[in-house]
Amino acid sequence: MKTKKRYTSEEKTMILREHLENQVRISDLADHYQVHPNAIYKWKKQMFETAPQNLSKSNKPKEKDMQKATHRIAELEALLAKREALIAELVEDNIYLKKKTGGELLIKNGLNRR
Repeated sequence: MKTKKRYTSEEKTMILREHLENQVRISDLADHYQVHPNAIYKWKKQMFETAPQNLSKSNKPKEKDMQKATHRIAELEALLAKREALIAELVEDNIYLKKKTGGELLIKNGLNRR
């Protein structure tokens, strides 16, 4: 069974540009790139439907959204620092207990990893 050829957005753009700029007929493009003409018409329709969104200036992130994101990043960094401090404290306590007991409790409980 023959598998479908998947075209990337760059390939689709190249084919559509050839059609629009060089006035190459869709049937000729379809033959040359071995794609069904309806697919090219569909790509062309999608391109023109999304063009207003792509050309508008509202695609930039809003300042309010950027402030929220910055605030969230600061919260997460603070949480991460708190966790790292807690882990460091637990590791320090663990080392202290191992040294204090001389590892006797670990050997007794079968937790020695030597």
